[in-house]
Amino acid sequence: MSLIQYNPWDSFEGMDEIFNRLPAFRNMGAMQKGFTPAMDVYETKDSVVVETPLAGVDSKDVEVSVEKGVLTIKGESKKEHEVDDKNYYRKEVRSGSFFRQVALPNAVKEDGVQAEFEDGVLKIICPKVTPTEAKKVQVKIIKKSKNK
Repeated sequence: MSLIQYNPWDSFEGMDEIFNRLPAFRNMGAMQKGFTPAMDVYETKDSVVVETPLAGVDSKDVEVSVEKGVLTIKGESKKEHEVDDKNYYRKEVRSGSFFRQVALPNAVKEDGVQAEFEDGVLKIICPKVTPTEAKKVQVKIIKKSKNK
């Protein structure tokens, strides 16, 4: 007698086909071809630094922006030719579009943000806004008379 491994997901086998028939879910396969790159965010004395590995991605296919304290990285990893899926033993290298947003931990000079792409790693340097010292302002009180 041979043992058969139980897979609880077998009962959902036909669900993909059902979803693909629905108009709202027709393009789900195209959206799943994207990926979310990993990201390291750290702080130096003068700036917040974000690093993300984008091996195989051309720097001209990447867009970086900062708005209201949120850093956005988006782009596309293109493969020149794809081998038919059934010939793969393992397929782990991702290609397609990517999108990532992260709220920066400190206020930064958004117009001073710089990005470098070297050895497959995108490094974004966000200079911190220098904090201004609070100062006490004396306000003169004007007494108004009731008679006009």
